[in-house]
Amino acid sequence: MISRRGLLIAGTAVAAASASAAAAAPAAAAVPAAPADAAAARGSAGGRARPVSVVAVDPADTAQEIIAKAAAIVPRPPQVAWQTREVTGFTHFGMNTFTDREWGSGCEDEATFAPSEVDIDQWMQAYRAAGMKQVMLTAKHHDGFVVYPTRYTNHSVIASPWWYRGVPDAAARAARARAAAERATDPWAYWRTRDTGNVNPDGDILGTYLRAARKAGLKVGVYLSPADGAELPHAWHETFVADIVAKHDAGGSLSIEEQSTYDDRDRSPAGMGRYGSGSPVTARTIPTLVPGDDRTDAVRSGRLPSFRVMADDYNAYYLNQLYELFTQYGPIDELWLDGANPWRSSGVSETYDFTSWFRLIHALSPDTVTFAGPQGTRWVGNEGGSARLTEWSVTPATADPATAHGETLLPGGPQAADIGSDAVITGPGVKFLQWFPAEADVSIRPGWFWHPDEHPKTAQQLVDLYHSSVGRNAVLLLNVPPNTSGRVDDADVASLTGFGQAIDDLYRHNLLRGARPTRTAEALTDPHLSSSWSPAAGAGTATLELTLRKATAFDRIRLGEDITRGQHVQQFAVDAWTGTTWTTVATGTTIGYARILLLPAPVTADRIRVRVIQSRATPHLSTLGLYLKDPAGGR
Repeated sequence: MISRRGLLIAGTAVAAASASAAAAAPAAAAVPAAPADAAAARGSAGGRARPVSVVAVDPADTAQEIIAKAAAIVPRPPQVAWQTREVTGFTHFGMNTFTDREWGSGCEDEATFAPSEVDIDQWMQAYRAAGMKQVMLTAKHHDGFVVYPTRYTNHSVIASPWWYRGVPDAAARAARARAAAERATDPWAYWRTRDTGNVNPDGDILGTYLRAARKAGLKVGVYLSPADGAELPHAWHETFVADIVAKHDAGGSLSIEEQSTYDDRDRSPAGMGRYGSGSPVTARTIPTLVPGDDRTDAVRSGRLPSFRVMADDYNAYYLNQLYELFTQYGPIDELWLDGANPWRSSGVSETYDFTSWFRLIHALSPDTVTFAGPQGTRWVGNEGGSARLTEWSVTPATADPATAHGETLLPGGPQAADIGSDAVITGPGVKFLQWFPAEADVSIRPGWFWHPDEHPKTAQQLVDLYHSSVGRNAVLLLNVPPNTSGRVDDADVASLTGFGQAIDDLYRHNLLRGARPTRTAEALTDPHLSSSWSPAAGAGTATLELTLRKATAFDRIRLGEDITRGQHVQQFAVDAWTGTTWTTVATGTTIGYARILLLPAPVTADRIRVRVIQSRATPHLSTLGLYLKDPAGGR
């Protein structure tokens, strides 16, 4: 599996610094900034912090005051909704599916994207069988091929055979011939042919996907890669290819992206050469209307908004695509973008204007949870679907989160073992605190795209991933790539179905129901975050004891905090009364939205006790569950 994260960590430090420095410049002054929660939350050094999702750390703040501010950080309502969905399905289906690659060159012929059918309803059935509540499609991967009819590049699904139902008719062939002749100088040449001829009503992969997901009752997300091989400058690319050919001929080992470029060495990038081209930063209007644009009247009348920004060619291109996504396909519940800048070491890089991107996203869709965006969600630190045993949703930032890719602002980086302890949030260089929960991404197969020689993880392996992600205060982002026939493989469907059934079997019956005190037990076992238990008089430590209806065997415990009040617990223990004494059966550090503790063997008890040993503020326990694995089922 190719890791996009190493590229992100190596490739965005300069971009983050540039974006942060640009925050004071008028680069996107006409795009409204996000609400100034940070400024409003500053308060006086000695004042009591009020609940906000982001807060500035004042140089005069003491460690105790910073910790108090962290205790007052709460998620935005969309972040709460995102976390309670628990598992999101990720879909990689694009040019790489048909080239058998993980990383495309950007030089591929659009004719290569030629599925015989695309059964997206079948995908949704598979995702629902796994218990997923949200799904997310890769609209553009690093190769730059776009699976919706964008106005701003010819390297899209419109130029592929899939855009037509069967063989293009005479009108379509004539229109496509004109587009092919004009594409070198006209980025919207193919877009102008979109309605000509025997068009496939399902040709818009993204549109079909989102409609199918919503019909299935699923929330939706979109991944739009900032890296774009199709937009690499053509003159630079010629030199790049020559270097790779020389390296290959000398017996050198090629990286995965170099290999795809070598394989396509006789072709040029399919776009307009905008990425890292050194084009000037000038005033632009978003959306940039194109000849024959069907939005012209709506924009001029104000029915659709427009924005003035300062941008180079590539940032304007990316902003225009963001605008298309949110105004044509919204609402979008999660927008996913990484910061990969993979050609920097070879001489081409693009300075991503995250400040302008985030402002546009917020202006168009303030409830969208943006990956790596301000008060959005962050990468957990690996691509194995495993969260930390101590996983904080409140994290520090070394600059304003609205001005840079959020992972670059974490003091120790996104892979740090300690992401948000008291020592980290009170450390040097911390300027802000924000609610920035973890998303644990992993693929059901070794690759992100489908490959015929790979096989899916078993249902039991997926259950283990659920425990190591959702069970450690993260959301599981599980990639399931459809095959070249436009379907999710039967083997993958079987694993997903088994996984969904196993989780339902394991956690359907909470053995704590009916315990006493009755009102406390009801608050802890109902599905509502806002019904919770907390100690009297606002104590920071606490002991909660419950008496079960009878002696009960259990082998797993689930705890959860009411995260609408923040994340507070730093250390806890669970004890069981075995008839003669209290025995500690599980211990942990953070809880957050969910903490699942698997016991080495079943324990039988008629009383249970939870001890909050250390907490940043008054703990509010929303969930407590005892469960027992069916011996005939999976763990």
